[in-house]
Amino acid sequence: MCQQHTADDDGAASMHETRKPVESPDTDPFPWELGVYDAHCHPTDTLASIASIPDMHARVLTVMSTRRQDQDLVAEVADKYGVKDIGAVTSGPAARTARIVPSFGWHPWFSHQLYDDTAPVPSYDGTPEGKRAHYDAILQPKPSAKDPAFSDGLPEPRPLSEFVRETRARLEAHPFALVGEVGVDKAFRIPQNLTTDHEANRDDTLTPGGREGRLLSPHRVSMAHQTTILAAQLRLAGELGRPVSCHGVQAHGVLYDAIAQTWRGHEKEVLSRREKNQIAKNAENFSSSDGSDDDDDDDEGRSNKAPPKPRQAGSVSPTPRQLGPKPFPPRICLHSYSGSVDFVKQYMHPSVPAKVFCSFSIVVNWGQSGAGDKSDEVIRALPDDRILVESDLHTAGEDMDGFLEEGVRKICEIKGWELRQGVAQLGKNWQDFVFGIEHE
Repeated sequence: MCQQHTADDDGAASMHETRKPVESPDTDPFPWELGVYDAHCHPTDTLASIASIPDMHARVLTVMSTRRQDQDLVAEVADKYGVKDIGAVTSGPAARTARIVPSFGWHPWFSHQLYDDTAPVPSYDGTPEGKRAHYDAILQPKPSAKDPAFSDGLPEPRPLSEFVRETRARLEAHPFALVGEVGVDKAFRIPQNLTTDHEANRDDTLTPGGREGRLLSPHRVSMAHQTTILAAQLRLAGELGRPVSCHGVQAHGVLYDAIAQTWRGHEKEVLSRREKNQIAKNAENFSSSDGSDDDDDDDEGRSNKAPPKPRQAGSVSPTPRQLGPKPFPPRICLHSYSGSVDFVKQYMHPSVPAKVFCSFSIVVNWGQSGAGDKSDEVIRALPDDRILVESDLHTAGEDMDGFLEEGVRKICEIKGWELRQGVAQLGKNWQDFVFGIEHE
């Protein structure tokens, strides 16, 4: 979630923009030297803050892009501060020039600005009438029913295939880059159009394209359209074998269904209790007979090489090595996860072929009244190796470090981890999510 967009309906700044990190009363010094990794943030929303990245305590920031105006900005920051070698971030102190991993994607809040040009009948044909028809087709309520001029002030829709092609090029230029931020959001309403007053008084320190204090319109982007934009990006991530950072608000079922659709037919085989018992019995029989027929090997013309071991009992059968692109991303982060434990169980089911992580931020997960209890419950239910910490902040520097420290301490408290243990575990989890490095 982009923090510069989170304002209340009256235009006043929300808690997300004014909240400052809380200094911990804990006397234990925070072990930054072990490596703390921000799984999801938006420092390119405040360009003036980028220069502070080399001096931050956090070892690496996972920097999201969200819309037309920030794709190239994230790429430029990655050219300057991007991680080029995994070893530079997995051991030793952080290098000043290896501080970010870029992510390229189109956020659901801006999904109305794209149209599916691969559809049998695209919603936009390049004409002024077609522009109004596009926005009428994907926004609820239809702008023509409320304010016919509203659609005229919205951006010219872009072809989805063009964006996917550009994103592919950016990902190929940055071998460690993720796909993100992508997802679905049922709650968000698009802002009112910019006026000449907005343009005259806009904050030049913020990257264009955000809300910037505008009131919200009544219009929401349909779930069907958001899912179309999401699905195209999930396919790209699967094809290139890249992890994905996903946004989901008040649409956890829709998000799960869209993601699960990508791996349909590729699920891991889950063994029944009967199958596991049979495998155990076969292994026992094999063990008891092993070596009894050694004298017969040459007589039968068999190889002296030991026969292959039978499949070990367990909940999931081994999967074949990936030989090429797959239709689903290998690893997925549900950022600032606000869903239920029940959805976590679905994502963690042994049949799921992708590795799913949940990340948590102070500003989203514990920034609203009552939200923290739900997040605490989810964190307790998650396996230790599937938890990430993030700031979700729109500006780099001291505040980002402060929110990361506060988030790490909070997660350690909930999980009952000693602080150094927790920092080390979260660091391993991030390395697994971003690079696919599995630790013992």
